[in-house]
Amino acid sequence: MEFRQEYLGGGITAFVSDAHTFGTDAVLLADFASPNKRTVCCDLGSGCGIIPLLWCKKETGKITAVEIQPLGAEQIEKAIEFNSLSDRITAVNADLKALKGVVPFGCFDLVTMNPPYKASGAGIESQSGADKIARHETMCTFKDICTVAAKLLNFGGKLCMCIRPERLCELFCEMKAAGIEPKRLRLVAKCAGKAPWLALVEGRRGGKSGMTVEPELFVHGENGYSDEMKRIYADYLLENRGENA
Repeated sequence: MEFRQEYLGGGITAFVSDAHTFGTDAVLLADFASPNKRTVCCDLGSGCGIIPLLWCKKETGKITAVEIQPLGAEQIEKAIEFNSLSDRITAVNADLKALKGVVPFGCFDLVTMNPPYKASGAGIESQSGADKIARHETMCTFKDICTVAAKLLNFGGKLCMCIRPERLCELFCEMKAAGIEPKRLRLVAKCAGKAPWLALVEGRRGGKSGMTVEPELFVHGENGYSDEMKRIYADYLLENRGENA
């Protein structure tokens, strides 16, 4: 399959394909998680590696990008080589449910995942294998994600995810069952007056009860992107992309 270069700004280029590309949700999750130069990170279901690559526009700690599909892992490896990021990103082609002995447990400050939005059997499933894995829970569930995140994280480490708002209750239950306390929530709407289409969630391993609900984020304002979206996109605007790519 043909790969296409997509410049992200800050000297970083991603390699995308018809099977593994990215959209607004991944950019918002990368910003919501916002690691610093000391944060050791693991991005699960990394796809083309967009979240680790966006983080590399700034200073971050070491990043592990886990992707189950060989093509996606190949795209991440290509981006690592092209951008000379072998000292910052490690690509792992593996099932997140089978990371024992592959990725070290208990040493990550931050785990992220942009998961399949639809439960298995919900709605019309995509025909292509890559789309089906990315959009439907055919390979992993919220329970799987929270269980492995609890093993990967150090005590006090954070799990950040983006999901459809209608599945918030389900995610909170699985987080708490895995010992990850939901601590921060931000809803995203296309514009004021529209129902949210995305929820950004942060949980903390071993955290105490109590959650901060942040002001709603609007993608669009009166004249195109909102000021906050312009800040998030900075020097790279995804003007022709849909929110769910």
